[in-house]
Amino acid sequence: MALGRDHDRATLVACIPFGLILTPWLGLEAGLIGAGSFVVGGLWLSPDLDTLSRPLQRWGPLRWIWWPYRQLVPHRSLFSHGPLIGMALRLLWVLSCTLLGWLLLSLLLQTLIGLQTASPFELSTLLVRIAQTQPRSLLAIALGLEASVWLHLVLDGDPMPVEWRRRKRRRPRR
Repeated sequence: MALGRDHDRATLVACIPFGLILTPWLGLEAGLIGAGSFVVGGLWLSPDLDTLSRPLQRWGPLRWIWWPYRQLVPHRSLFSHGPLIGMALRLLWVLSCTLLGWLLLSLLLQTLIGLQTASPFELSTLLVRIAQTQPRSLLAIALGLEASVWLHLVLDGDPMPVEWRRRKRRRPRR
């Protein structure tokens, strides 16, 4: 397994060719977005968020939001290091925390100073509109985040740890 600083260096170096690979197919803007997503995925949404790690420390005063995740998700399990599943779970967690924070802040602002903020319905409508008008950018974000997970797994030495593989039953010898 690589050290945290090795993961960080590899992420910062690999984001450049990753963005260059995306550019011919998705365009320059999406290539830049994909490279940026690769960095965010590797440095802030790493599979190692379930441990006391550099990515966890980068969250600064907000690192406490990862406490439930750290308690529930075993390290190097399918749910922390699993391709697609791991990043999807971390994104779902961040989006849930963001939505909860938005709702609490909206309620506080409305109660204290009467300021009306966007409702969850308005936010979801905005997200749907972004998805319809910027599909290449969203694809670049998804690819960048997931590619950073694969880089992490390769640097750890095995993209599919032994625990994830189906164990073959041996037939008894006759």
